[in-house]
Amino acid sequence: MELRSELATENYTNTKIVDQWLRELDAVLPRAVALRHEIHSNPCLSGAEEPTVELFEQWSGLKLERVAQTGGLVRIGQPTGPAIALRADLDALPVQEQTGWSWESRNPSVMHACGHDVHLGALFAVVESARGIDLPVSMVGILQPREETYPSGALDITETGRLKELEVQHVIGAHVHPQLPLGSVACDAGFINAAAGEIEIHISGAGGHGAYPHHANDVAAVTAQIALGLNEVVRRNLNPMDPAVVSIGTISVGDGAANVLPEQGRILATVRGISLENNGLLADKIRQFASSVACGLDCVAEVDYAQGEPELVNDAELAAAFGILRKEFGLEAAASMRSLGADDFSFYSRDLPSIMCFVGVGDETASSLHDPRFLPGDEAVGCVARALICGFLAAAQRMGA
Repeated sequence: MELRSELATENYTNTKIVDQWLRELDAVLPRAVALRHEIHSNPCLSGAEEPTVELFEQWSGLKLERVAQTGGLVRIGQPTGPAIALRADLDALPVQEQTGWSWESRNPSVMHACGHDVHLGALFAVVESARGIDLPVSMVGILQPREETYPSGALDITETGRLKELEVQHVIGAHVHPQLPLGSVACDAGFINAAAGEIEIHISGAGGHGAYPHHANDVAAVTAQIALGLNEVVRRNLNPMDPAVVSIGTISVGDGAANVLPEQGRILATVRGISLENNGLLADKIRQFASSVACGLDCVAEVDYAQGEPELVNDAELAAAFGILRKEFGLEAAASMRSLGADDFSFYSRDLPSIMCFVGVGDETASSLHDPRFLPGDEAVGCVARALICGFLAAAQRMGA
């Protein structure tokens, strides 16, 4: 795609706004890092994020509009007219932290193990620094609830119609990633993340004594056979060039007694693919497969499929503009980052030209996302903030602002 020539000239790459914004950003980063610590110490699970929104309000002095039950919106710049939205996710995970830092989680079995504390600290830094800038277009900050669970907070926000009422033209997102070097950023055009869904399979049959299997049904064996065959369903029903995966997160059967044949079994799995259509096809085939296996051993299998977020697709022109502006913000280009991970940011990109970039926080000691030891360094707050500002200016350029 051919971009307007001014992207590479004086519009933003060598103008006062970049230098001024970076100076303003440097001035507010210490407070943003301190807020990140406070948020990390007081994590809130999905659907209970109101205290985090209140923290943001207290530290910024801004009154946020409540949205999607426990989320918030804040507008910087002109009260009306076109705007560009920046999104940060609010929720923590049901994980017991094992970092040992003085500002680790004070809430048992709740932890910011996916970097959302960094994202929120970065959004705070961008909002605070933007208040001292003559913005080329207004900014809307999205403090989004329920990224980690269903029902999706992003879907709820889009369905309220508030982004349309606020005249949001583009949405920019940034997510930390430990597999990328610190200070690097990946912002590829096109497919970035998978469409997702969840499969829950309930198996039932007659229970009994383990010594008399001929008087009962073998629910445990049926559960095991279904679990082992799920990925064969993937291999034999989708084009091998269309990546997809079914991964089991939970298998439960029985109550722990060795001599009791259980009546119930349960499998919970995530489904990832390049489209919701492919995922729906897999769900139908899994339903047929599970029913057939169960029927063969006189059991019953019921399959429930919950459709999740669509595939995440980055706007090509925005991604190209981001790549041109990136160097002005001290961000190195990272290797392409596409995966069967999922993020409900895709609900924004489905409706509006948007980009999600991945910001490197990795080093030789970095833990994985969702690991109880995952704790990016404080410098990640500034890296994510610069990526968000870069995306904002790329979108402003696309709008001709």
